[in-house]
Amino acid sequence: MSRVLAFFQRRRWAFALLLTLILLVINLIVSPSFLSPERLPATLATLAPFVLVGFASTPSILSGGIDISVGPLATLINCLFIAVLLPAGWGEWYIAAPILLVTAAAVGTVTGILVAVVRLHPVVASIGVFFVLVGLSVTISKQPVSAPANWTDALAGSFGWFPAAAVTMGVVALAWFGLRRTAYVSNLLATGESDISAFGSGVNVTVVRVLAYTIGGLFAGVGGIALSALLQSSQSGLATTYALLGIAAAVLGGASLGGGRGGLLGTFLGAVVIYLVQQLLTAAGVQPSLIQVTYGLVLVVGVLLGATLLKPRLIRSRA
Repeated sequence: MSRVLAFFQRRRWAFALLLTLILLVINLIVSPSFLSPERLPATLATLAPFVLVGFASTPSILSGGIDISVGPLATLINCLFIAVLLPAGWGEWYIAAPILLVTAAAVGTVTGILVAVVRLHPVVASIGVFFVLVGLSVTISKQPVSAPANWTDALAGSFGWFPAAAVTMGVVALAWFGLRRTAYVSNLLATGESDISAFGSGVNVTVVRVLAYTIGGLFAGVGGIALSALLQSSQSGLATTYALLGIAAAVLGGASLGGGRGGLLGTFLGAVVIYLVQQLLTAAGVQPSLIQVTYGLVLVVGVLLGATLLKPRLIRSRA
C-alpha cells in the first residue's frame, strides 16, 4: 500500500489517469459508439473548452495564487467574437484572433498586477475581475446571438481524418512545452513552492507571477475561441460554470492549491475526468442542475485527495 501511495505522490497526475480509464470504460459500456471515428471530432470539440479553461487556471495555481476569472474570460471572448467582431465585419481569423488573444492576455495581466503588484489576495482580485467580466459578457450579449458561417466552424470538425479540436488544445500544449524548455516554468514552480526562497535565489517573483496570470489569460482566450467553435453562438450564461470547471480540472489533476506542484498533463486528465462524468450523468438522464452539484463535489474531492496524498511527503520532509 505504501508503494502505491508513493507512486501517486511522485506522479500526481496518476490518480486522474486512473479515474479517466475507469470512466472511459463505463462510458463505452453505456454508449459503445462513444469513441467511434464518426463521433470523435464532435467529442473532442466538446472536450476542448473543458481542457483549455483548465489549462488557463493552472499557471496561477502553480505560482501560489488562483484565478477564478478565467472561465468568465473565455465566455467574454466568445461573446466578443460572436456578438461584436462578426457583426462589425472583423470576423476574419487574421483580424479576430489577434484581437481576442491580446484582449484575453491583457485581462490576465490586469489580474496579475492586482495580485503581484497591488498585493490583493488572489481570491479577492480574481473575484473582482470575475464580476467585471460577467457584467461585460451580459452587456455585450444579453441574449444568445447566433453566428453566421465563420472560420471557427472548422475547429469543431476535422481536417481530413484529424480532429480539429486537437489543434486548439495542441497549440496551448506546445506553447507550454516550449516554456518548460526555458527557466520560466522552473522559476514559476519555485515561486509557488516558496516565494521567499525563490526571491532569495534571484527570481523576480513579481514578474513571474504577473506572467503566470498573463499566460492563463492567453490560454483562456484560446478556450473562448474553442467555445465559439463548439456553440456557434454567444452564451454569457456559461461564465460561472466554466469558472468552477477550470479550477476543478487543475486540482483533480494534481495541482496543489498551495502552489509549486502540478502541470498541464494532470490538468488535461482532470478535465477529461470531469467531461466523462458529465457525459455519464447526461446519458443517465440526470438533471443539469445536479451536474453542477457534481462539479462542486469533484473540486472538493480533488482538494481532499491532494492534501491527503501530499501530507506524508510533508511529514517526511520535516523529520
